[in-house]
Amino acid sequence: MSRDYKPAQRKSNSSSNNKGSSLFTGLLIGVLLGVGISVAVAILVMKSDSPFADKHNKPKLEPGEIAMPKEAPKPSQQANNNEAGSERPRFDFYTILPGSESQVTEQEIKQKESTPAQSQESYFLQVGAFQTEKEADNMKASLALLGLEAIVQTATIPGKGVWHRVRVGPLTDLNQINSAKSDLAQNGFKADLIKVNSTGQ
Repeated sequence: MSRDYKPAQRKSNSSSNNKGSSLFTGLLIGVLLGVGISVAVAILVMKSDSPFADKHNKPKLEPGEIAMPKEAPKPSQQANNNEAGSERPRFDFYTILPGSESQVTEQEIKQKESTPAQSQESYFLQVGAFQTEKEADNMKASLALLGLEAIVQTATIPGKGVWHRVRVGPLTDLNQINSAKSDLAQNGFKADLIKVNSTGQ
């Protein structure tokens, strides 16, 4: 077999260069078109009215005029407004709630066992009182793991500051109270029974 020792003709590099330059040119044109379109859309959006703006209550302003906010009422006007609105009921939870609860003694528990339940009374088992809300939430979570539903009540005590009380309840049945108290005692929690007198509603 004979071999041809003549060097093969190489294809010109110009065709491969043309492919590379046409790709670069296409990308450049695409980027420029994209930037141009986005600038045009931005200008169009900035000049047109916003569809979210309230067109009905918008005051007409002269060019160069600045809209001034309405003045806030003076303290004397606010006092008059408060006096006018005082006919609605006023709720002072900070003074009503602490006065409507009391600690229950063992003697009262025994009396409750011998008498039928009154629907006006409800009880809480107070498991703890904390100055930080985080500690109160941790205690509430511990009680939830035991299957007891607890609440955190925040109270401001004069001279002592803000306290977060962790309480189980409200409980109305003596069996519920005894069951919850024994569950707490078995798990190492000391609970105080708190009686809340609910006013007739």
